[in-house]
Amino acid sequence: MMESGSNVDDCQPLWKFHDHQAAVKAIAWSPHATGLLASGGGTQDKTIRTWNVANGVLVNWLDTGSQVCNLTWSKTTNEIVSTHGYSSTKAQHQIRTKVCIWRYPSMDTTATLAGHTCRVLYLAMSPDGETIVTGAGDETLRFWHAFPKAKSTEKKEGIVDYLGREDLIR
Repeated sequence: MMESGSNVDDCQPLWKFHDHQAAVKAIAWSPHATGLLASGGGTQDKTIRTWNVANGVLVNWLDTGSQVCNLTWSKTTNEIVSTHGYSSTKAQHQIRTKVCIWRYPSMDTTATLAGHTCRVLYLAMSPDGETIVTGAGDETLRFWHAFPKAKSTEKKEGIVDYLGREDLIR
């Protein structure tokens, strides 16, 4: 950590991880575990790697079969969302334009969101943590209600939010 008033030129990296075999295309901090970072590799790497930055250890890795363009963690569940770009084989065309949700730490796929016809270049999470939006080379934005809140059994009156979902008022 830098102290207030210290010279940025004197700052040295805390860690240097060299495990990716291509450009690092995506990084995201876990909101569920202190010091847990996910990173995604480019076309020749195709992996999602998780790191414990407290001790500098590679915790887990997964070959996705396709360039990882973006990563974000769910705010409510221990899952990672990835978007994908080019693959190195025609057989991988199906994954290259998808959005995937992976359960952490098993890295089992919990959902695959299809619809884009070109690589998925951008990803953002809504402030409430329920919806993700993706942007792709096919000139579209797609909104996915990927992490809905648990349904309440109480009947409440509501209003409609910006996506046409009922927003409950207490």
